[in-house]
Amino acid sequence: MNNSFPQHAALESLDVKDGCLQIGGMSLTRLVQRVGITPFYAYDRKKISERVALLRRYMPPEIQLYYAMKANPMPAVVQHLAKLVDGMDVASMGEMKVALDTPITSHRISFSGPGKRLEELRSAVASDVVINVESASEMERVVQCGEELGMLPRVSIRVNPDFELQSSGMKMGGGAKPFGIDAEQVPSLLQRISTLGLNFVGLHVFSGSQNLNTSAICEAQEKTIRLATKIAHQAGVAIPWLNIGGGLGVPYFPGQHPLDLAAVGERLHGLVYDIKQIFPNIEIAMELGRYIVAEAGIYVCRVVERKTSRGQIFLVTDGGMHHHLAASGNLGQVIRKNFPVLIGNKIHQNADDVVTIVGPLCTPLDILAEQIPVTRASIGDLVVVLQSGAYGLTASPVAFLNHPEPIEVLV
Repeated sequence: MNNSFPQHAALESLDVKDGCLQIGGMSLTRLVQRVGITPFYAYDRKKISERVALLRRYMPPEIQLYYAMKANPMPAVVQHLAKLVDGMDVASMGEMKVALDTPITSHRISFSGPGKRLEELRSAVASDVVINVESASEMERVVQCGEELGMLPRVSIRVNPDFELQSSGMKMGGGAKPFGIDAEQVPSLLQRISTLGLNFVGLHVFSGSQNLNTSAICEAQEKTIRLATKIAHQAGVAIPWLNIGGGLGVPYFPGQHPLDLAAVGERLHGLVYDIKQIFPNIEIAMELGRYIVAEAGIYVCRVVERKTSRGQIFLVTDGGMHHHLAASGNLGQVIRKNFPVLIGNKIHQNADDVVTIVGPLCTPLDILAEQIPVTRASIGDLVVVLQSGAYGLTASPVAFLNHPEPIEVLV
């Protein structure tokens, strides 16, 4: 690839044939014909399988892999992953129903979220999934649902730890948070569980996500193991199951490098050994979403206009921020950065145009890429946003201005 392309790690492993991007063993141009319309998302099942295999290779064999469905809840993706992972974590009743349609047993489905409605809790209890309890009052409502249904609800306690995952894209623990129960309150709550008619299955600690700092991840995992042990001793209970969260990041922007998964796994081997000396029968889960699916997905839209305004070239496409809010920079970026973007049907040519790629929406926020070098593109050419397998369509305002929703395919 020409050196004028921005130095994104994602560009180094592209599958290209005759100048055209390949996905799922198929050329992009053929895939467009198969789908029949743009824009669309495409997810490569082989890449998803390879990522899970990579995790199995480096993580301790005792680690259960849970897929965090909020990253990509497309039913075909979830069904594919159900054959590869040990469990699912869901964050709504809708996601729970998708998970229950897979071969994953209900006991391996955990339900997280700080604002579960009573009808969601009732459905979760009736489905016999594990409810990650996020407050003392939520626990009371779970008890109520269990009594109404004549069932013993399965619960784990989501702990808001007293530490953060440093260098994390999103900090989910430490300080005051809407997620989980503050660590110092958990021991007394655990002492009450046995009297409440609940089946306590373990603890869930999720301190942050999207982290490329190996040492920070290892440190957080060590603190998580230490915190779980401390809580168990203070409460005088055993911990049957511990979800240590995830946090493993993927590179989106120039200068970012892939996580050293081998180093994370090597350190985790020692931590698993340590906690099993205390709780020999404990099961340990790692909950991952973005790390499994992000790099397996692309977003594809078509150039519908090429125009110049005061010396600046704009490529206007039939897709945009209403489909891919993250790529537009409006999903948590403080300073806007470009996702890896290219002209998918003209990869062999020089990147001799500097363009801004925008969507069709009547807002200046509708930017897919800003002032990037790309192959010279014309009307009809295909714009591809890489790293789009996670937090894409379902994290975007698809109803904004009532444009058609994009299609999703698994290839």
